[in-house]
Amino acid sequence: MSKIIRVRYERGAFRPIDYVEFSEGEEFEIVVVKRTFRGFREEAGKYRFKVDRDVVEEFAEERR
Repeated sequence: MSKIIRVRYERGAFRPIDYVEFSEGEEFEIVVVKRTFRGFREEAGKYRFKVDRDVVEEFAEERR
């Protein structure tokens, strides 16, 4: 199972911002990605591709 969980680093530990349903003592592997907009445009530019507008609208509607 993979899940994205927003966390905040406080007092030496990563703490979930949102509610999580895990059992005490469960172990996980995590990938840390710092949320920042510095360099975002350059990084995002590497992943450009063309998509039909109706496909994007359908995708956005499914996520609401």
